[in-house]
Amino acid sequence: MNNKIIGLILIVAGVALALWGYNIYDAAASQVTRALSGDTPVKAWVGMVGGAICIVVGLSRMR
Repeated sequence: MNNKIIGLILIVAGVALALWGYNIYDAAASQVTRALSGDTPVKAWVGMVGGAICIVVGLSRMR
């Protein structure tokens, strides 16, 4: 039962983190930066990749 609670918390945190990363990626300042230099903010990558990792780990804990 304890692993399922931890898994659920990781999934919720992962979804929130991925959405936060996508919000940074889709922000107006980020779009201007990508248009001018082609660089994506590191915060966006950390949020999206970190969120995906949390989701995967959370799903593995749910089993």
